[in-house]
Amino acid sequence: MPAIVVVIAVMAMFALGYRYYSRYLADRVYGLDPAYVTPAHRFADGVDFVPTNKHVLFGHHFTSIAGAAPIVGPAIAVFWGWGPALAWVVFGTIFAAGVHDFGALAVSVRHRARNIGTLAADVISKRARTLFLLIIFFLLTLVNAVFAVVIGNLLVAYPGAVIPIFVEIPLAIAIGQYIYRTRSAALVPSLIGVAALYFLIWVGNLYPIEITGLADALGFERTRDLWVIILFVYAFIASRLPVWLLLQPRDYINSHQLFIAIAVIFAGVLVGMDRIVAPMFNDVPAGSPSIFPFLFITVACGAISGFHSLVASGTTSKQLDKETDARYVGYAGAIGEGSLALGSIIAVTAGVAATRAEWEGLYASYAEASGGATRNFVNGIASFATNLGIEFQLATVFAAVVVISFAATTMDTGVRLQRYIVQEIAELVGWRRLSRHLTLAGLLAVAAPLTLALLPGGGDAGYTFGVLWRLFGTTNQLTAGLALAVIAVWVLRRRRNPVAVVVPLVFLLVMTTWALIVQLREFVAADEWVLAPLDAIIFVLALWLIVEAVLALRRASGQPAESAADSGPGPDSSGASESEPGDTSQQAVGAEPAAGAGAIDDRR
Repeated sequence: MPAIVVVIAVMAMFALGYRYYSRYLADRVYGLDPAYVTPAHRFADGVDFVPTNKHVLFGHHFTSIAGAAPIVGPAIAVFWGWGPALAWVVFGTIFAAGVHDFGALAVSVRHRARNIGTLAADVISKRARTLFLLIIFFLLTLVNAVFAVVIGNLLVAYPGAVIPIFVEIPLAIAIGQYIYRTRSAALVPSLIGVAALYFLIWVGNLYPIEITGLADALGFERTRDLWVIILFVYAFIASRLPVWLLLQPRDYINSHQLFIAIAVIFAGVLVGMDRIVAPMFNDVPAGSPSIFPFLFITVACGAISGFHSLVASGTTSKQLDKETDARYVGYAGAIGEGSLALGSIIAVTAGVAATRAEWEGLYASYAEASGGATRNFVNGIASFATNLGIEFQLATVFAAVVVISFAATTMDTGVRLQRYIVQEIAELVGWRRLSRHLTLAGLLAVAAPLTLALLPGGGDAGYTFGVLWRLFGTTNQLTAGLALAVIAVWVLRRRRNPVAVVVPLVFLLVMTTWALIVQLREFVAADEWVLAPLDAIIFVLALWLIVEAVLALRRASGQPAESAADSGPGPDSSGASESEPGDTSQQAVGAEPAAGAGAIDDRR
């Protein structure tokens, strides 16, 4: 199968989904009103509430939701065949992710741009806020753990990426200082930063840095574990810095990398006319995870992601100029994410191997598929880059830097948001000292994912990552389920047809609970007494979510129609924790730090 044929067909389907289905959602389900005064105008303050051109906001929102997850998930999911993986990416994007992302943005705008956690308390029940906090805590724990493992494995496999990745930190700080002090636009400095980063890629390729000897001297069985510890030390420090100093300028640089990477994939496929050599349906070995339900939690952010609701309701809703722009920003943003997942599938089925036998050697088992997902993506990107005249070794460093950069920004924001969640939970249970103690809350936010990332088992590419990725997928889908439940109840209260929301909600909850039950049995049988209790807790939260959603939908069906006007006690009154000195971030559950009109949202 020529890869370019698949690319064109999928992009055509995405275009049709946006043209027709998103129009249906806008007119018949969410009822967008071009005359509605959005929170960006009503509460305009030049900091968080800033009316923004829809094209600028689209780029801002898309960059915020595009981390490494839509790369890693699909790269693993082709283990069951590229046909099922691609089908879920396409239909999941059009009928689930688009509904979810668009809906979270629309509902937040109608509720004074408040985040999804606060809306869960208002729209479903006060218990739903507690449910939200617990789900997000486990989700962030797993996100931070799996992406630390992703980065650690890549730094071991591609030592040429070490110099550009770590020099990017002071480079971003310098750019952040320049933008902050001169109040200048970010475009030109960030482009200069990209140029400097690509020069560093060339330098890193010439002078790779390996720490295997140091890891052995310190007694580490896996070199990756030393990198994981270094990464969490960095993330703890970064989470204490004002967002304008490091996170935002890094995001500016990485936003350009995102579009460059997608361009390299599609241009390389077009020039090289590569063919998909992987099987459409793979005959997986006995004992492998079943395609049902695990395909639908493995792809995760490549089809639908609960993280997107945090971005949409966190700060994107505060910048929407017109309510009708939500269709373009929310739904088209989901399509952008699906396009990145498409690029990942093409890279690991057409770029990474020349023959089917060679491909099957890379995907001989689920453990090899999950452990080698990022490596396969990197090599696939490098193969496409060689079609454009770039030397293969240099291209692998470029691709590794792209993946690490996305994963690192996810981890940066994840640790920061995890600290907010720890403080919020402490406030909820009355531990006011912990809720105000930033250092202790930060240490707790780092300790949980660090422990999971260092779990023994299977070597550098062993079962630990594959298992953690599946747990991440289930928790991420629970978050999406919570957001869809809020959206469905809101739509039903307005006496609009909620079927477009309820169908993906039910599908997600069925697949999630099914996967949790199967995994729990596996963990108990294998005497995994760390992962089994974690799976059990997430399973209880899933059942809790189902009960809350059913009760809320029943109540909504018996209530009089709700006014289309917005509701709620003011902009984002979510009980945010106190801000740290010098950090102007919005410490609301699900809200990404914002420091100035150009603040970047949270990542997956």
